[in-house]
This record gives sequence, structure tokens and C-alpha cells, in this order.
Amino acid sequence: MSVIPEKNSTAKELLRLPVIIAAFGYLVDMYDLFLFSVVRVPSLQSLGLQDDELLHKGALLLNMQMAGLLIGGIIWGVLGDKKGRLSVLFGSILIYSLANIANGFVQSVPQYAAMRFIAGIGLAGELGAGVTLVTEVLPKRIRGYGTTLVATLGVIGAILAYFMADLFQWRISYFIGGGLGLLLLVMRIRVFESGIYLRTKVMQISRGNFLSLFANRKKLLKYLQCIAIGLPIWFVVGILITFSPEFGKAMGLSGPVVAGKAVMLAFAGQVVGDIASGLFSQFFHSRKKIIGLFIGMVAIMISVYLLLPFREVGSFYLVCVLLGFSNGYWALFVTVAAELFGTNLRATVATTVPNFVRGATIPLTMLFLWLKPHWGIVYSAGAVGLLTVMLAVVALWWMDETFEKDLDYLE
Repeated sequence: MSVIPEKNSTAKELLRLPVIIAAFGYLVDMYDLFLFSVVRVPSLQSLGLQDDELLHKGALLLNMQMAGLLIGGIIWGVLGDKKGRLSVLFGSILIYSLANIANGFVQSVPQYAAMRFIAGIGLAGELGAGVTLVTEVLPKRIRGYGTTLVATLGVIGAILAYFMADLFQWRISYFIGGGLGLLLLVMRIRVFESGIYLRTKVMQISRGNFLSLFANRKKLLKYLQCIAIGLPIWFVVGILITFSPEFGKAMGLSGPVVAGKAVMLAFAGQVVGDIASGLFSQFFHSRKKIIGLFIGMVAIMISVYLLLPFREVGSFYLVCVLLGFSNGYWALFVTVAAELFGTNLRATVATTVPNFVRGATIPLTMLFLWLKPHWGIVYSAGAVGLLTVMLAVVALWWMDETFEKDLDYLE
């Protein structure tokens, strides 16, 4: 008499080792990525910088980190499709862990910039490889829950960066991040590769060909759409939250804004937003509709942040929380990027897209700083924010729904 195996519960599927390890990997990734935003002011002050130098040198270091993310995104994305998702999960965490330990020893801005660049290269691989692995090992009915779990733990990593920086001197905070990464590297030894990828690996097909995305008009448009819908998220993080002390001063708030606290509160809001967007997506069986809802909320909260005439620091921090909640479609955005492309290009796309969005902080910051002397800090930020929202809305309008899509296919 044959026994019909019970269907795995959603909880049991989500607690599979690749999902858990990917989620904790993104936690460490986000800790290290946002630690600079938290310690920017005290670290630069300890290196002898003051006043306007904190903004301009801080922007330089942020851009160096983002440049590393751009380059690393391509490297790790291609490796993820050519050599496997696990090769990225091992290589990226090793590089950014060692770079962040080295960050704790810097004595000058050029050294700081070099270490942020190298750390950026390492940080570029974690999210894309993790999301790709999770979407391929989970059934399609629950893969949205899996990527939501990954993103939620990642955002908790950003909050952890605030508390570690509050408890410890900034150099020690970098050492902690590097140590956590090396510890997780050991834990990853038991993780197994995606079955979908292994079936593709034995086929004589092109895998991880980044340039093929630009050789076909349809692929290129899909790829650019994926990037565009994420731009408002990193405008908020890279400009409004990172430079919140400068915005608070320009607004004439009743007291100084602490950048680390603004980052922590924004990401506390994003934890709730990521969970909400993931659950809404599963309930309504749509990625596209929920992303549209959150882009609309981002647009509203950018306007509130820049134009509402509040004067209390407490009100400003509350708006940071709401901005973070509105940013909570990051998991859906990366999941859509993974779902829109076949197995032989999935890691390339899922890794490069979020890093190109992060890297877009460079031109967005440059545009913001170029407009600032003419329009002031508030209106120049408003113009850049409006641009990102418009691009996101247009891209989402023409994007395909991916909720029910079977991922076992090739480009």
C-alpha cells in the first residue's frame, strides 16, 4: 500500500537551510552597507573633517561604495550564472568581511574611500544570489514569502548597525560587521545549490552573458524597467536619510538630527513595509499592483518630508519612519527582477539590478549637489525625487505581472 506524502507546510519550506542562510547573509550585508551612513559624521570628524566637508567628503565616500556595488554587481551576477549561486554567496561575503575589518584601521579619507570601494564590490553579490537561490528552491506559491523573509532580516541588519554604532566606537562597529561575515561564511558550508540551476549547468547554452541583455530590445527594456522601479527607494535612502542632518538644519528644526537615528528609524519602518508588501502581494496574487501602491506612498512621503512646515525633531523622525515603510517594496522589486528572466540569466539580472539601483545614487547625488547652490537643499532634492518617481511609474506601467510565473525556463 503506497503512502501519499504530506504536503510540506509553508513554514517548513521557509525554514529550509538555503532560505535561512540567505536571509542571515543579507542581514550582515545590510549591516555593513548602512554602517557607513550611521557612522559617517563621527568617523569623518575623527579624521579631522568639519562642517561642509562632512557633506562633500561623505558624498565622495558614499559614491565610492556605490561604484564598487556597480562593478561588483556585474562580476557576481555573471559568476552566479556561470559558476553557480553558491560561488557568489561564498566569494562576496569573504571580500566584504575582510574589507570592513580593514575599514576599522583607516587613517585618512583616501584610505577610507579605497576600503568602501572594495567593500562595495563584495556587498554587491549577497542580495541577488540569495534571492535567486530562494526563488529557485521554493515553490512558486510561497516564493514571495521567502524573499520577504530575506529582505526583512536584511533591514534588521541596518537597524543593528545603528545600535552597534551607538554602543561601540565606529572602528569597533566595522570590526563587528567583518566578524559576523566571517562567522556566516563558515555556516554556509552546508548550503546546497539550486536544482533548477544544476539542470541548466549540464546544458550546452550560454549562461551569465551580461552583454546579451543589451543585444535584444525586449530584454533591454525589461532590464531597464527593473532598474527604474527601484530608483525612488535609493533616492530616499541615499539622499534624504543619509544627509538628514543637513536637511534638518536647512528646515530650521528645533534641534540637530542624528544621522544614525534617522537611518535606524527609516529601516525600522522598512521592516514593517517589507513584511506588509510581501503579505499583500501573496494575498492579492500580484507583485505589480503592490509595487505601484508603495511607489505612490513614497511620492507622498517625499513631499511630506520636504514640504511640510514642521519644526520639531520628533516629527521629522516620525516622517523618516513613514518614508521607510513606503520604501518597503525592496523585496518585491528584486523578486520581480529574478522572475522576469530565465535561469541562464537570472543571477546576472537579480544581482546587477539592485546594485545598479544602488549605484544610481552616484548620478542622483551629483544632480542633487549640482542643483543645490541654485535651488537650495530642499527644492533640489524635490526635483531629483520627482524624477525618480516618474521613471518608476512609467516603467511599472509597461511591466509584466510575474506572480504565477514558472521559473524553470531559459532565455
